[in-house]
Amino acid sequence: MSSTEALKREPLPRRISRWLAWLAGAIILFGCAVPITIDVAARYFLNRGLVESFEISGFALAACIGLGLGYTVTTKAHIRVDFLIARLPFPLRAACDLAAALALAVVAAALAWFALGMVTKSWELDARSMSLLRIPLVIPQGLWWIGLFWFACMAALAPALAILRLARGDRAGFEAAIGVADLGAEVEEAARAAEGKR
Repeated sequence: MSSTEALKREPLPRRISRWLAWLAGAIILFGCAVPITIDVAARYFLNRGLVESFEISGFALAACIGLGLGYTVTTKAHIRVDFLIARLPFPLRAACDLAAALALAVVAAALAWFALGMVTKSWELDARSMSLLRIPLVIPQGLWWIGLFWFACMAALAPALAILRLARGDRAGFEAAIGVADLGAEVEEAARAAEGKR
């Protein structure tokens, strides 16, 4: 199966998360790397900056972080200290994984809720950046909130799916949803992805 076919067979939430991660990558490239490069070159050749690269790259970084968080949930790429959990019997391991997933969902929902309040306040006040650009803050904050909202959706969906799979007796499905990432499976997946690119 080619990598394009594999992407088409992915569940819709994971596909959306991947698209948002790609958008985050584009924002880093064009919102951070390009303005900073232009500013560095302009300062070297013209002795002055041409763009507000510090401000633009700060907004881009915040938007990129928000947009990439949902992808970390769907791919289990977030940091986990699992050297002890991986050795526990399945019932204890499942309880720990479920507690961690629910805690992540609560934190993600709180982040999205409070970020929405900030975006709403910026909209009401017509808040703008302090630089010469006077960028309406609702634009970078809105992108950031979209990412946090999707992160909250994915963080809530993961334990819900895991509980459903566990209720059906599908231990492998539970592990796939929120369990500890298997190092061997990760190596095989990376090898398949590299094979598909050839």
